[in-house]
Amino acid sequence: MAQQVKAVIARAKGAPVEVTTIVVPDPGPGEAVVRIQACGVCHTDLHYREGGINDEFPFLLGHEAAGIVESVGAGVTEVEPGDFVVLNWRAVCGQCRSCKRGRPQYCFNTHNAKQKMTLLDGTELSPALGIGAFAEKTLVAAGQCTKVDPAAEPAVAGLLGCGVMAGIGAAINTGNVGRGDSVAVIGCGGVGGAAVLGSRLAGAAKIIAVDIDDRKLATAQKLGATHTVNSRTTDPVEAIRELTDGNGADVVVEAVGRPETYQQAFYARDLAGTVVLVGVPTPEMKLELPLLDVFGRGGALKSSWYGDCLPSRDFPMLIDLYLQGRLDLGAFVTETIELDAVEQAFTRMHEGDVLRSVVVL
Repeated sequence: MAQQVKAVIARAKGAPVEVTTIVVPDPGPGEAVVRIQACGVCHTDLHYREGGINDEFPFLLGHEAAGIVESVGAGVTEVEPGDFVVLNWRAVCGQCRSCKRGRPQYCFNTHNAKQKMTLLDGTELSPALGIGAFAEKTLVAAGQCTKVDPAAEPAVAGLLGCGVMAGIGAAINTGNVGRGDSVAVIGCGGVGGAAVLGSRLAGAAKIIAVDIDDRKLATAQKLGATHTVNSRTTDPVEAIRELTDGNGADVVVEAVGRPETYQQAFYARDLAGTVVLVGVPTPEMKLELPLLDVFGRGGALKSSWYGDCLPSRDFPMLIDLYLQGRLDLGAFVTETIELDAVEQAFTRMHEGDVLRSVVVL
């Protein structure tokens, strides 16, 4: 039987979000209803509200979440009611050309729930990244539920659903940071901070954090940065080269998503080094680089989508490291809030006051 629950939606481009009542249907085949316990306020949710993703309003916001499986539809074997899960926005299909080649982390046919959640008047909602977790309950594809150790705090575990996984994965999975490497991370918000943490976990010898905000640089140091550069006052390319014997970093993670910072990353890497773009650009942005430099510097220019993660592999492993005290995921939770404080959380995010505000239900 369909349920009515409270949720945060964005009705129109740029309009403040609102708390309203939505209808969550019973799960159909391959679907699950999850009772949300916590959901991080991610910059992608703000992109949705601003119309930067598409114009399929109204949006049911929230996607960086953890909760308890309440019910499942026919044919679901991955999870069962009572399981503690982190939601992911890439449910692997197992059948596409990438999955069949043994590369499910690049699945080209990820899927969401087929049924739609609605407003009380029947208006269909577009769930952010196919999840929509600023809600007491949400409907997802069962493959979007990744079971993890229930000993983890929901407010911490949910962050693996997007930003923290994106950053850690950008360093470890995409950038292949290894022991003794030098790494520079440009942009030290939630994703960039996680890239710093991932680089430390991978054994990088030198981790250079770059940002224009000294508060974020201070946090990056706590997460494992060995050096910091304020690019508002210092040329970051020159600073990174100076800190790496004039060579540039082995891996540069660009966590801003702008042409200017990507160009900095390109020239701040060592010859044959790697640039990883994990910051999300907007559609109108263009990049211009001398093709001879692209050829002559060698190495690799990579994009990291969701940290190239495989949720079934990476989420439980990272939660285990967190529970062992080896991965300080709790450092990303700046504050916990209620559903009606999401709009204010967007403001604090824009002003750089938080790494993550987390809605706790």
